[in-house]
Amino acid sequence: MTTTLIRGKWVICRALDRDRAEIIEHGAVLVRDGMVVEVGGFEDLVRRHPQADMLGSDQHVVMPGFVNAHHHVGLTPLQLGSPDLPLELWFGSRLAARPVDLHLDTLYSAFEMVESGITTVQHLQGRLPPPLDSMVAGASDTLRAYQDIGMRVSYAHTIRDQNLLVYEADQDFLARLPPDLARDLAPMLARQLVPLEDNFSLFDALRAKFADDPRISIQVSPANLHWCSDAALERVRQVCEATGVPHHIHLLETQYQKEYAHRRAGMGALAQLDRAGLLGPHCTLGHGVWLTEAEVERVAETGTRICHNCSSNLRLRSGVAALNHWEKRGVRVAIGIDEAGLNDDRDMLVEMRMVLRQHRTPGMDPEDVPTPAQVFRMATEHGAATTGFGESIGRLVPGARADVVLLDWRQLAYPFLDEDTDVLSAVVQRAKTGGVETVMVEGEVIYRDRRFTRVDKDAALAELAARTGRPRTPEEELRRSVSRRVAPYMRDFYRGYLPDAAPTPFYATSARK
Repeated sequence: MTTTLIRGKWVICRALDRDRAEIIEHGAVLVRDGMVVEVGGFEDLVRRHPQADMLGSDQHVVMPGFVNAHHHVGLTPLQLGSPDLPLELWFGSRLAARPVDLHLDTLYSAFEMVESGITTVQHLQGRLPPPLDSMVAGASDTLRAYQDIGMRVSYAHTIRDQNLLVYEADQDFLARLPPDLARDLAPMLARQLVPLEDNFSLFDALRAKFADDPRISIQVSPANLHWCSDAALERVRQVCEATGVPHHIHLLETQYQKEYAHRRAGMGALAQLDRAGLLGPHCTLGHGVWLTEAEVERVAETGTRICHNCSSNLRLRSGVAALNHWEKRGVRVAIGIDEAGLNDDRDMLVEMRMVLRQHRTPGMDPEDVPTPAQVFRMATEHGAATTGFGESIGRLVPGARADVVLLDWRQLAYPFLDEDTDVLSAVVQRAKTGGVETVMVEGEVIYRDRRFTRVDKDAALAELAARTGRPRTPEEELRRSVSRRVAPYMRDFYRGYLPDAAPTPFYATSARK
């Protein structure tokens, strides 16, 4: 049996609530065969386990690995030519993105995630082209990248069976377009449309193929209400009930999606999921920016979870989520970096600071704003609960899987850090990727002394650069042209789409009068 003793000046075991955390000064974590066996004082553990391999020092912070609970791609949309448009228009700009090798693309973002202390990712993969064999191959290329680097991944292919470009049937939207544009766009949409049952055949195939890998969990993801027919939602319910896997759905990301829900069924989006039997602890709502107060109550009642994608909401003009209200109602909230974070990368340390600071509304009551412990818990245990791994990750307690990050304490505290500044506040507000020194997943060190142990990062990125740097093909030029030509018609579709009544915010950040 492989036994490792991980030492730290501070061991952050877990955040308990908004204000409390389990932290051991001069502590250590004993890991055996990929599991946490003991957590306690270093002197006691080293005396009882003198033969254990040693990792860390009295100049490190030891903590559980972070969970990026909402992720899609490697090269960011901006890198692939899509500016930060409003979400509904941004869908059209994505038509122009050139194909990228899925294995290399996934490695690219995985490098960035591990470098910021992320050990587990919820990978929601979209638009794998049919037929089914091709979809299985594409998903396998993505999962093989995580296997190569050693990360933990909870994977789902996002299910779409309608309304691929705007919030109406594809044929109806095509009928709005000039004939030449409709002729060019129609086959592009057709290539994206996966037969509904193939999504669940893919789920079955991946579960069988990767059943023996403890770092891979396969779940399901209805992409969003507007992308899923009632039949698709019913099949998701059946699969979750039969297999016990969780599901993750984008919901109410924008005010346009809120209006679509009422046009579709005369009721809110959450009520439609509730009617379909999809709410509960196994359900995670991605974004949830436009949930009403009554809907938040229902989320809390059912134990449904939310993944807060702070940077994405800002970049795509989706709005500011009511995180402070969610917290007061007891909703469990994770953090997702989505397509790309504030710095156009996948840096959880920056994303946590975004979450902490964006919701610091005016006033003086400390209960009205997030705390470092709350945000840390969002990035660890609460993120873990949205994946197929659940309570087995996201905390350093006996019986948990050994996903561990070592931070250089000197990066946080040098040249000075007042003794009254608690370590959790220092981590959430000061940690940088350069301070992430070592990352362990399932008891294996996959990143040591700021270098990857399994994969040659420089070689992988050089290959990715060489493959994507070639000239566009005629097909890619056509998609680029269609993307630009269809943009004004998409904008026209949403003109006048919203009701006249102005929304009432959960909290005000400024006043005109």
